Amino acid sequence: MKYYSTLLCLVFFVTCSAFSQEKVVKYTVSGGETINQIALKFKITPYDIYALNPDARNGVKPNTVLLIPAAGGKTAVKSETATVKTPANSKEIIHEVQAKETFWSIEHKYGISDEDLKTANPFLEKDGVVVGQKLVIPAKGSASKAAAASTKSVKSTGQEKYVYHDVLPKETKFGIAKQYDISVAELEKRNPEIVESLPVGYRLTIKGTAPKTEAAPITNAAKPAEAKKGTETSKKAVSYMEYQVKPKETFYSLGRTFHLSQEELTALNPSLSEGVKEGMVLKVPTGYLAPQPIIAQAQPIEKTVEKPIEKTPETPSGIKIVDKVKSETVSADPEIVELTKKRGQTDRQKVVLLLPFNLAKLQSDTTSMATKIKNDKFLNMTLDFYSGAMMAIDSAKTLKLPIDVAIYDSQETKTSSNISSLIAQNKLQNANAVIGPFYQNNAESTANMLRADNVPVISPLSKDAANPIDNLYQAIPSNDVIRNSVFDYMRAKNGNIVAVVDKKKESVINYIKQNQKGVVFAALTETGGLDVANLKSLLLPNRMNYVVMETGNTAMVKTTIKALLDSQKTCQVQLVILEPNSTLDTDEISFDNLIKLKLMYPSITRESDEAGALIFKKAYRLKNKVNPSTYATKGFDVTFDTMMRLVQGKTYQETADLMTTEQVDNKFQYYKKEDGGHANKGVYILYYDTDLTLKAAN
Repeated sequence: MKYYSTLLCLVFFVTCSAFSQEKVVKYTVSGGETINQIALKFKITPYDIYALNPDARNGVKPNTVLLIPAAGGKTAVKSETATVKTPANSKEIIHEVQAKETFWSIEHKYGISDEDLKTANPFLEKDGVVVGQKLVIPAKGSASKAAAASTKSVKSTGQEKYVYHDVLPKETKFGIAKQYDISVAELEKRNPEIVESLPVGYRLTIKGTAPKTEAAPITNAAKPAEAKKGTETSKKAVSYMEYQVKPKETFYSLGRTFHLSQEELTALNPSLSEGVKEGMVLKVPTGYLAPQPIIAQAQPIEKTVEKPIEKTPETPSGIKIVDKVKSETVSADPEIVELTKKRGQTDRQKVVLLLPFNLAKLQSDTTSMATKIKNDKFLNMTLDFYSGAMMAIDSAKTLKLPIDVAIYDSQETKTSSNISSLIAQNKLQNANAVIGPFYQNNAESTANMLRADNVPVISPLSKDAANPIDNLYQAIPSNDVIRNSVFDYMRAKNGNIVAVVDKKKESVINYIKQNQKGVVFAALTETGGLDVANLKSLLLPNRMNYVVMETGNTAMVKTTIKALLDSQKTCQVQLVILEPNSTLDTDEISFDNLIKLKLMYPSITRESDEAGALIFKKAYRLKNKVNPSTYATKGFDVTFDTMMRLVQGKTYQETADLMTTEQVDNKFQYYKKEDGGHANKGVYILYYDTDLTLKAAN
């Protein structure tokens, strides 16, 4: 129904544009609608509505008639910085932006400043760095001199050039102030609206005065033409949506989801002053939709789906073709090869997906499909994985890969499946790779039955330790592999590793003692608390000190954090956890302190903002109307990675032994286990940087 209502709104908007020659449209407010929702519906900003309907600032009631400016009649003033051209005799270089390049990497490569690059290419202020873009690289110092000359010229007229900045997701006041070489206090003085919060999309005044037009107060009875004169604004409005709080969500988890501080969330939602409560409906910026089940994918599934890749054209996923080898990894890691081209493969390959739709069970259930999807988490996971896999298949079509894909319902439970029946029908034996089943015991049974045919079976989601089966590949790293990776990283950095572990974490204590020699434990008091003096004595002034904290005790967490913050005055300290710690999600623990200590932890996924990942996420949103969930991204990554390995002129087994690959959010670094079979040790070491962004250390 949501998609139908959106379509109706779009039809309504188009109809108004086509048949109304007036400058405004009269709109009657429906029950429950807000100004932000109406603004989104008409593709304008709330400020445009307030300009014609100032009383609306106090809220709107059902049946209220609002004046809505026509699409072309929006009042907004665009102010851009003056373009300073590099002199013709300077030694300019034209640089084409490559995948994964950033402002910093380009500036570092040519030895120029951020100001020089953006002065020579003023569109970068608005658009940022885009793959394939051609940039003018000025001779060292030429842009700065030109900018200085321009500034001098402007000052001589008694006016200051107007410069603005649109706030991007994850940006902070400190980061923006540093970018323009001003203080946070100066930034807040020029933009008093951001003292309490920094909304995404807000247009900040960096220098000069924003162009504006004086206006008299406007009422609903004013003529539209007269009203429009005084509504020009240089501030870019932020669009919002409604978000319902889920069970166990906190200020910390909401802040991570929407990139807002507790103060910013409370400013938008005064009811949060009483705390976060399940079921609350919050006002948050658009663009950060929480993962949702892919309801639209539920109906077209059939029991057996055969999909040859090249036979029928479909909308591609938008993945950009790149052909290069990354080398930006820690020395302990291998090269990561981006497989995005067919290499020496002419024979058609076959990939089989075994997904647990359990259609027979669904068809016999009398409850509605919407209710099933709402209540069945396993079905949600399956549909999400399927939607991601379909995006991978679309990408394969775009790349014209010689691959056929067959999708079968594995009809799984924890103890059973229909795999033996599919094998009896000879559906799997001629596959070059099989993805699935989901449950570990079913994946192992499938691998055993296909061992004689030497068909690789990829277990896509299970974290369980696998039995030794030569043709079984675990796509998810095991818990021990995840833990080992962070210790390997800390040792590669020649770190001094200290463990703060409470007595209740016996399994962690035993793991460290048995597997991580040389790690020292901080002493505990007789009551089980942390001996702060002992911890500080274990920290070394001339090395990076990694403090691995494993405790669910709030008091011990607070004590450890305070001790480490105090120690930062005399030595380098970084806080490390081995697994998600719910205590850190509570409001009692300051997120700012975790940032100061650059909290680090291992993860099997990352939140990539690289070009390819952004293209995938944008294409997924366009196709499915929601952001991709973790399982949807996993479905894409595992499927696309499998298909790309098969077109390298080698078998899947050979590429698994030779190549480490990286897709949207997952890394695939397979290795042969001593007892047989293959496992993935592709783990990211993530940490919170001082600019509040999450980054990969390795």
